This record gives sequence, C-alpha cells and structure tokens, in this order.
Amino acid sequence: MKVLITGGAGFVGSNLAIKLKNDKKYQVIAFDNLKRRGSELNIFRLIKNGVEFIHGDIRNREDFEDIGKVDAIIECSAEPSVLAGLTSSPYYLINTNLFGTVNCLEYARKCDADMIFLSTSRVYPVKTINTMNFTETASRFELTEEQNIAGASSNGYTEEFPLEGSRTLYGATKLASELLLQEYIETYGLRAVINRCGILTGSWQMGKVDQGVVVLWVAKHYFNKPLSYIGFGGRGKQVRDMLHVEDLYRLLEIQINDIQRHNGEIYNVGGGLERAASLLELTAFCQKYTGNKIPINSIYEDRPGDIRIYITDNSKVSKNTGWQPIITIDQIIKEIYFWIKENEETLRPILA
Repeated sequence: MKVLITGGAGFVGSNLAIKLKNDKKYQVIAFDNLKRRGSELNIFRLIKNGVEFIHGDIRNREDFEDIGKVDAIIECSAEPSVLAGLTSSPYYLINTNLFGTVNCLEYARKCDADMIFLSTSRVYPVKTINTMNFTETASRFELTEEQNIAGASSNGYTEEFPLEGSRTLYGATKLASELLLQEYIETYGLRAVINRCGILTGSWQMGKVDQGVVVLWVAKHYFNKPLSYIGFGGRGKQVRDMLHVEDLYRLLEIQINDIQRHNGEIYNVGGGLERAASLLELTAFCQKYTGNKIPINSIYEDRPGDIRIYITDNSKVSKNTGWQPIITIDQIIKEIYFWIKENEETLRPILA
C-alpha cells in the first residue's frame, strides 16, 4: 500500500511515517513545507528509515503533482496552535487548515485514495465545555458524573457533545474541514475516517506554549527555565488527557486496513481518564525525572480559548475497533526526558 502522510515532517506525521515504513507492508511518502521550527530535524530520521520525503505545501495544488498516485492519505498537516489568528492575521491558519484540506480532498478524489483525517477535540465549543459541573481537589479539577449536557460525564466527552458555539479559529477550521470531508464521502464515494484527537505527545515533538504542552513542560524543567500556570486561578489545576503517538499509530493501522468498516465514522481519540493529569500533577512527574524544581509563575486571567477540563471518552472507538491506549503518563514523561537528554545540544536552541 502506498501511503501519503501530509505534515509528514511534523511530530505526528514523522512518527507515523516511520512506524508505517518499519511495518514493511507500506511504501510511505512524507509531504511537508517545513515551516514549523524543528521539523527539519526529522528529514534525516525519515530518510534513514526508508521514508521518501517530498518538500511541498498542501496550500499549493501544484505541489501534489510531484507525488503521483497513492492508495491512502493520512492527513496530519495543520497549523496546530489554538492561539493562531488571535493576535495576528488568520490567513495562514485558514489557508492551511481549510483550503489545504480542500486540496488534499481533491487529490484523494483524483487518486481514488482512502483518507484518515486527524481532527481535534478543539471542534467542541469552549464556553459549553467550561460550563460543565466539576469539583476541585488538592491537585486538579474533576468532572462530576451528573452533567446537564449530552455527551459529558465524569469519564469525559463523547462524540455526542454539542457543537453549537464558538471554538477558536483553529477549531473552526478543523470542523469546517470535517464537514467538507463528509460531503466528499457522500458526493464522490470517498472512503474516510475522522479522528478527533486530544493532546498527542511523545519524543520529537517541538513543544511550545500554544501546542505541545507536555514536551514543553518536560523541556523547561530539564533546561531549568521558568513556566507559568495560566488562567483558572493560576494554580495549575486544569486537566487534559494525553495520548502517546505510538498508541495513535496502533489505531490508525486498524483503520487503514479496514477502511470500509469505519468509513464515515467520527471518533474521539485520546488518552482517556486513566491518562489525564493537571499541570500541577505534570509538574510532579517532571520533577521526578529531571530532579529540577523550577520557578512557576501564577497568571490568574484566562486566555481566550482556554478550557478547564478536557478528557476524551474513548467508548465509541474502543467498541468499534477494540483499541485502547496502553502507554502511561509516567512512561510518556520518562521517554521525553531521555530523548531530550540524548539530543540535548540539538534540541537546546528549540526547546530551551
């Protein structure tokens, strides 16, 4: 099977490309514009593992002409920042995440290729999420079992959670792309799956304040740099679940090899309740492995688009595929720590 991975030099794309290629069943092409700092470091990894790299931009239809025909596309390309467009022009965000998706869909249609589309939990509206009933413990906020909105419980959020409301410009571009993809399924017979991913993490992620928070947190501890607990009282009690990219790979391989069964499905995909932690709890994991205690400021004001708690309820995807995440938070932090340690001088200019 010949597989194209857009955003193939990014964190998710490069890791998926290498895992697929190592499986020996796939011919893999990584397609990327190398805009994100650090993505250039992945080119050597890709080539070393037998992945073909093509420098191109999904915003340019002409760039797809160099690829040729493929059997499947894993659409990982995105401007992933939830803060994109808030203090600067939204053009790059919209052109990449929406119009870029149109080019990918047209390419898939012409190739008669299947598609796995990586969307985001950020399609769910911010204000609705922040009205959920919760309790506060010494280290985190927790969802209560009794909720007044469908698709929410103490286990997190399902695909039934309502979509009405605003969700950040980033989330809006991904939801719009989902809607277009569904029309391509109905109109052109495209076979595709949508995965709404929570926080994805692992080694070779170039973490920043607005995206890649787990790696950012470990890196700042490793290099003894300050951090901030931002919003919700400035105490670091906001919670996210975390999914290792290798766990995501195991799911995508199930889907890509049985696309007809999952055609048209939308799945929430994340670490789930067992792999959820607050920033305060994440700090403790980082201190455990780095041995460093760094200054962490408190900023009380919420940022636009921030949410108190997001936990993925994987019930639907687990029922339909048998998939469950297996890599724990402790294993994730340990892996990231040793990755930074082994590549310290290369990563210092990016992560420090």
